[in-house]
Amino acid sequence: MKAVAEPLEGNKVKLSVEVDAAEFDKAVDAAFRRLAREVRIDGFRPGKAPRRVLEAKLGAGVAREEAVREALPDYYESALRETDTDAIAQPEIDITPADTGPLLFTATVEVRPVITVPGYNSLKVVVPKPEASDDDITQQIDRLRNQGAELTDVDRDAQTGDAVVIDIHGQQNDEDVPGLDATDLTYEVGSGSLIDGLDDAIAGAKAGDALTFDTEVPGHEGEVHFKVLVKSVKEKQLPEVTDEWASEVSEFDTVDELKADLTKRISGIKKANAQMTLRSGTADALAGLVVDDVPAALVDGEVQRRVEDLAHRLSHQGANLQQWLEATGQSVEDFLETHRADALTSVKVDLALRAVVVAEAIETSDEELDEELEKVAQNADEKPEKLRKRLEAQGVIPMVKHDLAKAKALQWLIDNAEVVD
Repeated sequence: MKAVAEPLEGNKVKLSVEVDAAEFDKAVDAAFRRLAREVRIDGFRPGKAPRRVLEAKLGAGVAREEAVREALPDYYESALRETDTDAIAQPEIDITPADTGPLLFTATVEVRPVITVPGYNSLKVVVPKPEASDDDITQQIDRLRNQGAELTDVDRDAQTGDAVVIDIHGQQNDEDVPGLDATDLTYEVGSGSLIDGLDDAIAGAKAGDALTFDTEVPGHEGEVHFKVLVKSVKEKQLPEVTDEWASEVSEFDTVDELKADLTKRISGIKKANAQMTLRSGTADALAGLVVDDVPAALVDGEVQRRVEDLAHRLSHQGANLQQWLEATGQSVEDFLETHRADALTSVKVDLALRAVVVAEAIETSDEELDEELEKVAQNADEKPEKLRKRLEAQGVIPMVKHDLAKAKALQWLIDNAEVVD
């Protein structure tokens, strides 16, 4: 098979492919064998009629058309690999009519653009300082104090931070709404942890007050009418921060030891978050350097991949995409628009990383490929040799090597970026 690639305008390539007669005749012969199993010929058992008999009965053109239909996708994929064409959309195929001889066809297809990203080697990324502040420690100490707080009844208006004991009852069209009622519920004023509008309704209320408010509730159409009875208002009495208190709420004997442990743990979390922020921030900064138009086919493909990935994860939880949209209160249009914006950034990052790979002459060594295949094989509980053979047969080893090169390019950018606190 011979294939020649010709660049066209509009980020497209025209592949001219010739499958010689001897090679294509193998596909025609396979087509005759399939037809032999489907066509009844007097004097022959199904599948046993020879090619010459079938050809005389059906004509050579029928098997040739069948061979084209079955073999053309493989010929097209081989032409892509032979010409190193990075197609990103479905091709437009034009087959040259012929009754005999070689198979000739052209394929016009949109390809991944090759871009440049001036300034990639001087990225600036803002990352929060990965250290625990005094406020961080104070917040954690207060959290521990709140867990051990005592509640005392007070005869005054409810304030933020108070606990109120309430009965709450939801209705629509004067009918009870299942799951939207509770009795003797303790709720912290200002926490926003229950229902939108509840904090505004009970702010300033006293024990014995009966309140009403209307609000929307996820999973319910229209507003829900709520009735609330405030039974009591309780003030939190926080324990004092002493060594005795520290020994009661933790494994440490003193407040200083507790604070030192909190500092260490919070700093560790912040360092991990800073690494993720640096990675995502570098990618976003790189995407901001892409000024070229991004092909819609790439963005559409990335949106489709994200939607399918979400649907797959939801299926493992016994749910589907429609149920998830209803639960989150999103329309299909809003959902797709959100994913499209993220997909556009992702495609820009991919194109830019490919440009950095070329600009910095980044390559993937055989040893790095072997290490990656070892990891993949281990996760898939498969032998590395078997995995390699399967990937080689699928023709995706070059893609794996290129993905590893892009990962190295991103790390190079991270290492060379200016990090700003």
